Amino acid sequence: MIVKERFFSFTRDEIAFTTESGYTFDEVQVAYETYGSLNEDKDNTILVLHALSGDAHAAGFYTPQDAKPGWWDPMIGPGRALDTEKFYVICSNVLGGCRGTTGPTSLNPAIGKPYGISFPSINIRDMVRLQKVLLDHLGVKKLKLAIGGSMGGMQALEWAVTFPDFVEAVVPIATTHKLSPLAIAFNYLGIKAIENDPEWRDGDYLEYGQPAKGLSLARMIGTITYKSDELFKRRFDRAINPDTGLFQVESYLEHHGESFVRRFDANTYLYLVKAMNEHDISKPYGSLERTIRRIRSRVLMIGIDTDMLYFPDDMRNFIRRLNTAGGYGEYKEIKSCQGHDAFLIDFDQLSPIVKEFLEGTEEILDSGRNFSDYNQSFRNNI
Repeated sequence: MIVKERFFSFTRDEIAFTTESGYTFDEVQVAYETYGSLNEDKDNTILVLHALSGDAHAAGFYTPQDAKPGWWDPMIGPGRALDTEKFYVICSNVLGGCRGTTGPTSLNPAIGKPYGISFPSINIRDMVRLQKVLLDHLGVKKLKLAIGGSMGGMQALEWAVTFPDFVEAVVPIATTHKLSPLAIAFNYLGIKAIENDPEWRDGDYLEYGQPAKGLSLARMIGTITYKSDELFKRRFDRAINPDTGLFQVESYLEHHGESFVRRFDANTYLYLVKAMNEHDISKPYGSLERTIRRIRSRVLMIGIDTDMLYFPDDMRNFIRRLNTAGGYGEYKEIKSCQGHDAFLIDFDQLSPIVKEFLEGTEEILDSGRNFSDYNQSFRNNI
């Protein structure tokens, strides 16, 4: 599948987009890709939401010579879980990103140079609200599904809260409605790794070059949390790399740190990680129960049994609370040695779960019945 990266731009005069922190952009650009076609009723759209280091290139190839496809290619395409013969699939780079959407590396037209550390504070809700602006621009009248893993899962769940009448179903994968203290602690290590690198220069490094050591270390720390003890034992054990004398697991971390520096930006990393740390879907509404009662979508949470960042018990508990409040929630679990990253790897398990859920959502809606009619049968199936 050959795809094209697209861009949507607007000025303050056309759309006044203001962050929750109070900043109104003079100009905004959104990078996105689409797969499939929008139907006549404009209600067959699936929004794919990427994680911390992801981008809009979720599927396909830009050219036949590309070495690898988009990051979720096994999920998107004709006959796949997100079937492009039936659905119009969209993925965009998030606000604050560095892969085409306005972020710290983007030019600030007010000063004629990149924002850098002067970029405004953003949160997950800001990301979702900008995605809604994009969907409006594309003519989408209804979302069939919002789906994503990790930070993408946070966005998916936020869609159900912020735009409850616009989205029919959401699938948050390997995520929760707010980060655990342990996840925040791991993220803090990454933040300090960057900020303690002298080359960070208090965020004003763009004309000098990346704080490579700090960003590389942040990625190495993150990579450990995305994997599992079982995986590292299977893949590396205590083997030594004969070329470097390092343990193979050390060489693996060094490789991931170095490659990340070549494709990502340190300030972007800080802004997105802080947005994740601060996110809590209940913040604008005072309590989780009040927030949950806003959700009208069918919700499927998918956990991973070896995930050390987003624990399955926390996800099950959220679904119980949703169902107790009269919502419609299900929980499924991937069994994997891959840890948190299983949602990017174990497609043999993930694809049928998503496909079955999506087909079930369509059946319920086609029958004219309400999700709440099915709530009771799932309360004891979590």
